[in-house]
Amino acid sequence: MKLDLPQNAFTDDAWASVLEAVDRSYAELVAHQEQLERQNEELQDLRRFIGSVLDSVTEVMVVLDRDGTIEEVSASLAETTGAPADSYHGRPVAGLMTPAGAEMLSGALRGLRLSHAPAQFEAEIVTAEGPAPFEIGLSARVNERGRVMGAVLVGRPLGELRQAYSELEQSHRRLQEAQAQLVRNEKLASLGRLLAGVAHELNNPISFVYANAHALEKYLGRFEAYFDRVQAGAEREELVRLRAELKLDRNLKNLRDAIHGARDGAERVRDIVADLRRLSADGRDAGAPFDLVDTARVAAHWVERGSKSGITARITGLNTLEVTGTAGHVQQIVMNLVQNAMDALRGAEAPEVVIDISRHDGCARLTVTDNGPGIAPEHHAAIFDPFFTTKPVGQGTGLGLSISHKIAEEHGGRLALLPSEHGAAFCLTLPITPGETCE
Repeated sequence: MKLDLPQNAFTDDAWASVLEAVDRSYAELVAHQEQLERQNEELQDLRRFIGSVLDSVTEVMVVLDRDGTIEEVSASLAETTGAPADSYHGRPVAGLMTPAGAEMLSGALRGLRLSHAPAQFEAEIVTAEGPAPFEIGLSARVNERGRVMGAVLVGRPLGELRQAYSELEQSHRRLQEAQAQLVRNEKLASLGRLLAGVAHELNNPISFVYANAHALEKYLGRFEAYFDRVQAGAEREELVRLRAELKLDRNLKNLRDAIHGARDGAERVRDIVADLRRLSADGRDAGAPFDLVDTARVAAHWVERGSKSGITARITGLNTLEVTGTAGHVQQIVMNLVQNAMDALRGAEAPEVVIDISRHDGCARLTVTDNGPGIAPEHHAAIFDPFFTTKPVGQGTGLGLSISHKIAEEHGGRLALLPSEHGAAFCLTLPITPGETCE
């Protein structure tokens, strides 16, 4: 059938409309093509970025789909297992692990699909050198609607971590042993300085005991001679004469005095030995109550014995104050402070060392002051540093104040240098109630 159209059916306006529509469609197609090219370039950049991340991570990383099939792996996994990275695509992730690890991973994937909560566990991955322990972290991949579309597995080798942790523990133990050895060495150094004084102090009562023992031996001989004659049946007149010749009445009184004197000397030796044992306490009495005033007195007395300076530390304040801690260690602090004060007073005209003990805000305060040259301001910030000393070489290790500061902190207290116009002043604060701390 022939269709007859009007001669003027396609007018110029109609053709113009058609051409305009064609131009608009072409422009839209060009813009859409440019958008697709930009999106494709962005996608390629994103893939390169993801590839660089997978190549640079040191931990094992595996990207999984919802069924646990491998989509992407890091270069570190290929280095760990010895297989090319592209050989894992499309394989089940369970094949990376030992059967026990695969079972744990399967359970973790099921839990991830249900709760979206990350999972963490230890499992063995089959490496080029055999199964090795790894810490496995499993996190969900979700889409914009919140549905799980896969997971990301990250594995950290535990062998190196455990070795590093073991080395750290060993280093910590060595540090603790070194600190304990420093404390022992400083105490031995203090004891060494006191040996001469200790020997002199022991010599006096021992000599007293020896002299009284010699007198007792002499008296014993006289009484034995008298009783031998009594045993032999001597006449009364002979016994009276012999008793007068041997001076038994006077010797009997002297015998009692000699016994008392020997006992006094032995008790003095016992007290000196007890002080020495307290001085060398190793901390096994940690947490035991002790009298801070008596501890300070013993510490000062020992320094006076060993220093041979003629200086006597004067104790002021309270007559008794009980605190809880390690008496031997606190005694070491006081000895260090008094020893430093006496060393600073060498050659002074009127040397004076004062130990004042008081109670303030629930804490015991022990202050040691001297009238020496004091501590230079530039040294204030470094006096508690290990091995810092202003004494000549061979006269100090520089550990006394550092160790004393550490002992004070271990007791919940504090050792500080106080401002002083004349000489030096150190203040030791200790908690009176166990478990509390002092500022």
